[in-house]
Amino acid sequence: MKAFAALYADLDATTSSNAKLQALQSYFAQAAPEDAAWAVYFLAGGRPRQLIPTRLLRELVTRLSGLPEWLFEESYQAVGDLAETVSLVLPENPHSAGQGLAWWLEEALLPLRGLPPEELAERLPPLWAQLDQQSLMVCLKLITGSFRVGVSKLLVTRALAQLADLDSKRVAQRLVGYTDLSHRPVAASYLKLIAPESSDEHAQRGGQPYPFFLAHALQQPVEQFEALIGPSSDWQVEWKWDGIRAQLVKREGRLWIWSRGEELVTDRFPELHSLGASLPDGTVIDGEIVVWKQPARDTDKAPEDFALEPASDHDAQDAPAVQPFALLQQRIGRKTLSKKLLDEVPVVLLAYDLLEWQGKDQRNIAQWQRREALEQLVASQGQAVLRLSPVISGNTWAELAELRQESRRLGVEGMMLKAREALYGVGRTKDMGVWWKWKVDPFSVDAVLIYAQAGHGRRASLYSDYTFAVWDGPPGSSERNLVPFAKAYSGLTDAEMRQVDAIVRKTTVEKFGPVRSVTPTLVFELGFEGIALSKRHKSGIAVRFPRMLRWRHDKPVDEADSLEMLQDLLS
Repeated sequence: MKAFAALYADLDATTSSNAKLQALQSYFAQAAPEDAAWAVYFLAGGRPRQLIPTRLLRELVTRLSGLPEWLFEESYQAVGDLAETVSLVLPENPHSAGQGLAWWLEEALLPLRGLPPEELAERLPPLWAQLDQQSLMVCLKLITGSFRVGVSKLLVTRALAQLADLDSKRVAQRLVGYTDLSHRPVAASYLKLIAPESSDEHAQRGGQPYPFFLAHALQQPVEQFEALIGPSSDWQVEWKWDGIRAQLVKREGRLWIWSRGEELVTDRFPELHSLGASLPDGTVIDGEIVVWKQPARDTDKAPEDFALEPASDHDAQDAPAVQPFALLQQRIGRKTLSKKLLDEVPVVLLAYDLLEWQGKDQRNIAQWQRREALEQLVASQGQAVLRLSPVISGNTWAELAELRQESRRLGVEGMMLKAREALYGVGRTKDMGVWWKWKVDPFSVDAVLIYAQAGHGRRASLYSDYTFAVWDGPPGSSERNLVPFAKAYSGLTDAEMRQVDAIVRKTTVEKFGPVRSVTPTLVFELGFEGIALSKRHKSGIAVRFPRMLRWRHDKPVDEADSLEMLQDLLS
């Protein structure tokens, strides 16, 4: 544990990628394989589940430290991190534990889950007493499920590749699925990551997907596209669907479905299981899982039939059958999928790439060739749950820009531009070709800041997390009130955040634990990607990915936008 805690400290102490890379290489060069297996899991994005309830942890710590509850809470608010707070208030001990990370996870920590409070109170103090302050903090982060450190999966991949003298793309391939909750890191799984390449490696992959190819944001004016990326004829253009990116893998007579977050989600989408019987072994499809409800009329139409029709040619009920992401969210968090939910929120896979066919890796074939093979495959299936993501035709960028204006009505986020000659790369890269995401501008409203909460980490001493509201009546109405509808914490500069923090402290009306209500004085322009009806929110509306676009110094609170405007955006 001490070596892993030292690595955590080294990574947390620098913003230099080279320094982080050197620290990772040094750790992996010396770590036992079983310890390195767990280290890769956490550093590559694996999230341990919380092992004991936070309430029990706080009660135990206040008893051991002798602090009154109010003082512990004040300390927590000042520090901003529960694990760090606990490590600071408990008595400091010398490090006497010689066991590595794997022992601590498998023998000491994971068995804590589900134990009664009295047994936890008996087991934890002797464990903590073996750890110095830094190691205790890391141990507590693992216990609370809050382990995070400033290192990317790409950097971990580079460190392992250099250590083993392998191509980083090979290591990236092997890492896919490593952090899924169903995977338990062991020495053998780590040794496979750094093993020499073998000729039969591809045949032994089982249900493992490929690393996802990611797109870059294209934000320049359309008038500059020709000069920047060439003519539109060089690009395959598709809608940018608002669903769950996924790879469907069929090998060895079995079907696997993986999300872009490398989580195995096969059981979440039983509608797609029929593809396991019809797709041939050695098939991997990249696409988007979306909620699909067939239009009331023209029920034989596929998505491509709707893609280019102007709005005036058909009414709203003939819009593409893809439904808002908010509807898909109703299924994502459910442990049990009832028949009623499956009937009300059915899904399909909109396929847009073929990564493996007949057991052969297709990623080094040009985009247009992969597309042709995909079209033939989907046509041969004839399955309603597998549909083609349509290719959009346009002779010029100006024509495509005009079609892009239909994005909101069609329920999409804009367009995807894929170079026709591009290969399928790893991550967000340009060395094998490029994909661009040409998203529509976000929705925006002017809203009033009414609540503030302190942030975490380096923002622990600042009120940086805000709740925003709009008016529930028109300007001049004598009885209108501010109704909260969104929370946001990103978009301001550090200097602006310090200014807002000072105003929050001066205008506080009430305190509710870590939250302060404030006198409404500040207006911000909020941007968000989507909007939907919601029964869970007082406003009746939920927005997706809200963030602050700018501080409206020029706008008084009375002129902020209304709930009626948000309702208008729904249509």
